[in-house]
Amino acid sequence: MPPYQKRARRYDPVKTRAAVLAQFAHVREAVRTLTPEQLAQPTRLGDWTVRELAVHLTMALSGLTRHLELPEPAAAKAGLTLVRWPLATADRAAGIADDTRTLAVDRPDLEALYEEVVGRFEELVPGAGDERLVATRVGVMRLADFLVTRIVELVVHTDDLNEATGLDIPYDRQALAACTRLLADALAEKAPGGSVEVRVPPFAVVQCVPGPKHTRGTPPNVVETDPLTWIRLATGRTEWARALDEAKVGASGERADLAALLPLMG
Repeated sequence: MPPYQKRARRYDPVKTRAAVLAQFAHVREAVRTLTPEQLAQPTRLGDWTVRELAVHLTMALSGLTRHLELPEPAAAKAGLTLVRWPLATADRAAGIADDTRTLAVDRPDLEALYEEVVGRFEELVPGAGDERLVATRVGVMRLADFLVTRIVELVVHTDDLNEATGLDIPYDRQALAACTRLLADALAEKAPGGSVEVRVPPFAVVQCVPGPKHTRGTPPNVVETDPLTWIRLATGRTEWARALDEAKVGASGERADLAALLPLMG
């Protein structure tokens, strides 16, 4: 018999679109408050300033609308599944950094840029079907799936912006949930198995890592953490050992060491 294939998690397209706009609105309100001195401050993203990070956040939306302005790819179906997207991002960093710096130079007025980007999104996205194909940097995807990746970009970089500025930009609950779940599913995709249960309450529970699979009761290998710590681990914002030392992660069992599997995104 063929191996059992776990059914892919489904995301409500209506809620996904609303979460993208809600998280972008939170970021936009925060960026409006930043002074020139704050915009010039460094971030944890290499040599990016806060201003460059703020510019990059607009690319979560403009990257999508740019694809929708182009003809739909000729591919009969999507070639990149949503759960594989986080694992396909490692080689994109240099090109994205160059694009961000160019945009930061070309668009000095942040408020005008944010207004233009959200206006274009609201103009193009509602009329596009969920099954519409878009040719992303890492492969052809369904629009409904690509929108979930926009949530990941927004949530991850909202955390970067909070860390750099000391602000407390809120996280839309639907956006935080979708980001957490996709990155948890990506771990299960990278290390399929049932010997370790990873819990990120209240949003996600996955089993991963090859080895004996438990069927009832408390599993022998358990990892548990909160959503933001999980997102930071999955994206390389913090290291496994540091999270353990700071008691941000609980790990029990001889197989409950995820250090070799993280980060998931480049």
